[in-house]
Amino acid sequence: MAGVFSYESSEIDWCEDNYRHSEHVVESFNTMSSFIFFIISPIMLYLLHPYAKERNLAIHLVWVMMIFVGLFSAYFHMTLSFVGQMLDELSILWVLAVGYAVWFPRRLFPSFIKDRSTFSKLVLLVTVISSVSSFVKPTANAYALNCFGLHLLYTLIMEMKCCTDQKALRLAKLSVALWVLAISCWISDRFGCSFWQRINFCYLHGFWHILIVIAVAYGSTLIAYLDIPYSLPGLQFWPCDKWAVGLPHIVLKGTPKTEKRC
Repeated sequence: MAGVFSYESSEIDWCEDNYRHSEHVVESFNTMSSFIFFIISPIMLYLLHPYAKERNLAIHLVWVMMIFVGLFSAYFHMTLSFVGQMLDELSILWVLAVGYAVWFPRRLFPSFIKDRSTFSKLVLLVTVISSVSSFVKPTANAYALNCFGLHLLYTLIMEMKCCTDQKALRLAKLSVALWVLAISCWISDRFGCSFWQRINFCYLHGFWHILIVIAVAYGSTLIAYLDIPYSLPGLQFWPCDKWAVGLPHIVLKGTPKTEKRC
């Protein structure tokens, strides 16, 4: 049992050189880049709070769980232990589960599902089964999780087909671009390691951490925008909307409840 907590007991080893900067940290940059979750998540909890109060406070679980993703990711890359790997991957799985439960479009529910409560129970059941199954072949877990990401991307594209709101469309393009860039870093680090080692640049998995948490911030704000049934005064960016960069959020104060175009 103690072996699963041991350093490098995981079958996965990312491209970054091990123990390069510390004898106590296996992958220093990958560990440090995981702390971006601790920065972005509290900010998004604050920015999405007005929307969560309007719709459902359970929405906060997405970004609360993202803090745990950052914690377990840092632990995994610090130790490359089997337990660290499983905690990292299972926390991502449960973030996806919460996202499906609170945001998946009702019109895309299976025909035998009539309400969100039943759908959430189905998601819970599938997630529990997936959590148990993840111990069967742990090296396949990351690929399965990325398949969920592809399904969410497909769902977003289907939702945006009937949207003519230019601000929402721009945010959707930014969200997809960030996700594509992030997954490109993940794939390149996983399968192109020999090339990156030759040029002494083995940090793409760390950039995946940074890009994916920003992509989730953009994507979750877009989903929140689509989830509100009435028009919004506009999507804004924190900390300064004039920059048109930063973390996006929606504003509800003083919103006229008229029909919107998404």
